Amino acid sequence: MTDPAITVIVPGLDVAPYVPAALDSLRNQTRGDWRAILIDDGSADETGELFERAAVRDERFRALRLPRARGLGAARNAGLDLVTTPFVGFLDADDEFTPSALERMIGTLEHTGSDFVIGAYTRLRPQPDGSYLDGPIQPWVAAATAPERHRVTLDEHPAATGSIVAWAKVSRARVWDDLRFPEGRLYEDQVVAQRMLVSASTFDTIPDGVVRWRMRPDGSSITQREAELAVLHDCLDAMAEGLDVLAGHEEALRARISLIRDMDVPRLRTIADSHPDPRYRKALNTFEARLEDRLS
Repeated sequence: MTDPAITVIVPGLDVAPYVPAALDSLRNQTRGDWRAILIDDGSADETGELFERAAVRDERFRALRLPRARGLGAARNAGLDLVTTPFVGFLDADDEFTPSALERMIGTLEHTGSDFVIGAYTRLRPQPDGSYLDGPIQPWVAAATAPERHRVTLDEHPAATGSIVAWAKVSRARVWDDLRFPEGRLYEDQVVAQRMLVSASTFDTIPDGVVRWRMRPDGSSITQREAELAVLHDCLDAMAEGLDVLAGHEEALRARISLIRDMDVPRLRTIADSHPDPRYRKALNTFEARLEDRLS
């Protein structure tokens, strides 16, 4: 087998119904020189068994079981510790790559020499009949990824701060030499995404949709649990820490604050207005006031 160019880290916790589609999206890639580390984060369902069966049938898969659920950040970090390939990517086990995702992203980096590339993504929404409908690329995603850019910096493209997910990117392995995901908290992608942008020599963007991000019908996705006070705190803390990372990059900081005010605050405010716990509204009010302080 050709030496793999990329390791794709695929963590999963109790996502057995979606694992086959995620793994098929890897098998169906137009570029086949990949390996995937499948990390079962202490699942109570058949996620771990599905990972192990895949590893038996295809040597490009390697299965790893964590003895207890440690969270998405810790699962990804366990995979990062095993990377030996030139490139690294991520795919959550309930999402799907588009067929040419790896070819497009790796090919771009091989051409440009940049540290990482950011691609676009769409959202898979559940339908009453049990199917999923793939939506359009949203405006804030397009603002971060279109048009195609090669060898840009954060100051040249501040709207890239709107790409706050790990799985719509491919990076050189060296990017992760001194970088890991926060553990024991939610929204772990956000501060990592901003650190990548700040530390990059250059990065690329492509407008292609590279991932289909699934909204689960049972409401268990993190963004579907934001009425929980603990989830809100993790969300606000992650956004605030990401803004701290951007200090010194004024245009990027303003772009990120603008997006938070336009996209995140209204969504959370709708929840807060009818939330039975006054601490929810207080936390959001404090966060909004700090946003205004940063702008001034």
